Amino acid sequence: MSRVLNGKVMDQAIAEITDQSGKVVYQRICNNIEQVVRGQSAAIRKLLAAFVSGGHVLLEDAPGTGKTTLAKALALSVDVSFKRIQFTPDLLPSDILGISILDPAAGSFHFHEGPIFANIILADEVNRASPRTQSALLEAMAEAQVTVDGNPRKLCHPFFVVATQNPVESRGTYPLPEAQMDRFALQFRLGYLTPNDEVAMLSDQLQTHPIEQLQPCLTLEDLMALQQQVKQVRLSPEIKRYGVEIVSATRQAEGVQLGASPRASIALIKIAQALALFDGYEFVIPEQIQEIAVAVIAHRLVMEPQAHFSGRTAEAVVAEIVQAIPVPA
Repeated sequence: MSRVLNGKVMDQAIAEITDQSGKVVYQRICNNIEQVVRGQSAAIRKLLAAFVSGGHVLLEDAPGTGKTTLAKALALSVDVSFKRIQFTPDLLPSDILGISILDPAAGSFHFHEGPIFANIILADEVNRASPRTQSALLEAMAEAQVTVDGNPRKLCHPFFVVATQNPVESRGTYPLPEAQMDRFALQFRLGYLTPNDEVAMLSDQLQTHPIEQLQPCLTLEDLMALQQQVKQVRLSPEIKRYGVEIVSATRQAEGVQLGASPRASIALIKIAQALALFDGYEFVIPEQIQEIAVAVIAHRLVMEPQAHFSGRTAEAVVAEIVQAIPVPA
């Protein structure tokens, strides 16, 4: 059954919005976020590609580089529900998922939803919580549902997690397990701003933070239409094979103990479709696969100890594979 919003059937609304160019809609939300986040156009592009393709994102960088600000700017740019969860060592799974509370008058338990029940979730400093609490996100990120007291409960649609973490060498952090890392479509760093961008950021924040004036520029209907357009971007058999060959090569790569899973192949293709839409293409080209390969694949690799100690990184392994795999004609 179609959902009705503001007196209009959802399917009809999406059909009308789909007439807009995905590139135009992307540029609109990109410009909105850049009012707050300076000098991070590449990071914004990756974040939005994961957002509209149905993936989740892990931002890892030093404190103060703008990870939380970027996530909040995205959430405030879209007119959907948003919840922030600050992960701490004493956080419990029930603090995320919710809990059943006894109503003495009714003589029954009533479920009180946790913050996971929102469209966009900011899991801030996710690696500061214990592994037990981190595991509360596994089912949610993989299946868009949670199980509480033996009862499965569907999450909001769309459902998008942006997690931030400080580098694993930081004090008071718990490394995310392989199963958790594999559920993130992308992991990337923001890095420090150029001096000019940092001066512009200072000027923006002298009186008030620009995020306080940020207004939504995308509705739920816009977002769902954009997601439908991503799915319609064409994929040739050669492009599919190219993506799979890159992922498969990580399983035999020197210095890699555990290669990327088939989930990486799915994420690579879906995010490449989003990039093609942003670029105004009706089909995916090899350059879009190459652009996103490191961010999609590297965080899923487990390096052998000797490779780690010799300075060989997962990012370097993926970059070498991309250079070595023949590009389809």
